[in-house]
Amino acid sequence: MLEHLKEEALTDLRTIRDMIRWVASQLNNSDIFLGHGSDDVITEARHLVLISISMPITLSDGDLEARLTKSERISIVELLHQRIVDRIPTAYLTQRAFFAGLMFYVDERVLVPRSPIAQMIETHFSPYFDDAISDANKSNRALRVLDLCTGSGCIAIAVAYALENAIIDAVDISFDALAVSEINIDSHQLSDRVFPIQSDLFDALGSERYDLIVTNPPYVDAEDMSDLPVEFKHEPELGLSSGTDGLDITRRILKEAKHYLTDKGILVCEVGNSMVHLIEAFPDIEFDWVDFTRGGQGVFVLTKAQLDKIPD
Repeated sequence: MLEHLKEEALTDLRTIRDMIRWVASQLNNSDIFLGHGSDDVITEARHLVLISISMPITLSDGDLEARLTKSERISIVELLHQRIVDRIPTAYLTQRAFFAGLMFYVDERVLVPRSPIAQMIETHFSPYFDDAISDANKSNRALRVLDLCTGSGCIAIAVAYALENAIIDAVDISFDALAVSEINIDSHQLSDRVFPIQSDLFDALGSERYDLIVTNPPYVDAEDMSDLPVEFKHEPELGLSSGTDGLDITRRILKEAKHYLTDKGILVCEVGNSMVHLIEAFPDIEFDWVDFTRGGQGVFVLTKAQLDKIPD
């Protein structure tokens, strides 16, 4: 297959536009799974082609007529082959992913960023976070934010851009994941405001208190883990699996988060498809489920007052 693709690309393709269209067709005719940052083959093809030749995703329409060199076409075909045959997510092939309009380095030590929480970050978590922001402003102090299970650091870094007076702790149990988060913190020049911390959830945080705890923890249940498309097998299982019902980590967060929130603080937590299990497991909690205009579900908000009602 690889040699056939190379021959076709070298013989028939010339411009960046040609290559994107051709790559999209190859993806469309394969059995790949989309779900790691793109939901259509054109977007996936643009990412694979443009990032691999060190060009921006937002390249202008006119610039798409630029001709590709032979070596560039061969390199793109080799990546395409890995995408189709090995089912490696494009973000891992290019080592680049996009979240909340920002670009991040990623590799197989971390999940590919794709949380709908990005939309909440862009709106400063309004209206849920308005009281905490107002309280911090009145006290003339920086907002304190905790990104729990930070992975690549994408949420922590996006929050730093959105909330310019925030200091963010980026916590993960995985040293490998934190190594990736440090790459991204440094590349975005935020080492004075975003601090990676190795901790099993809250264990290493002492007496810290936060205005906002935002977390996208592992939440895939055992049934879904056994059925995952091949692309997800390239991601670290530690970042996906969370017990039989997908709630092992979330249960700990719900019980412990209140001890690390300010009085007006809130918890924002993603549980994806495991929201059904969560509602069944905690029938007395009035979870505020966020509606997203750009798609996505399974993200809830709870105040400290609500969390105080959950027994340790």
